[in-house]
Amino acid sequence: MSLPQLDQFNYHHTLEETTGPALACFTSPACGSCKAFRSALERFTGLWTDVSVFEVDAQMNPALVNELGFFHLPSLYLYNNGEFHCELQPQPSVESIRRSIDKALGEPATEAP
Repeated sequence: MSLPQLDQFNYHHTLEETTGPALACFTSPACGSCKAFRSALERFTGLWTDVSVFEVDAQMNPALVNELGFFHLPSLYLYNNGEFHCELQPQPSVESIRRSIDKALGEPATEAP
């Protein structure tokens, strides 16, 4: 199973139109941690259908990476009903990702990057 891909041309539009929680995970093909997160997110999508999950290849989308201004991979952003909510930093496991989402949604949104 592969995650739906976003790029610098459809990132904002797709996430703005996504109802409910959505994760955008920025990865790179050569990043070992990214591979672990991708695998965990693929398992997550099979168990939790209430959260939309997308992947962005940071290497292929430098304009979007520069716009958002992050410096580490993987980077995981949580959106809720089309609005940026926060950056998440869970462990690469289904349980940790779910706990992080639930905890974050119980708190006020942070400012978008």
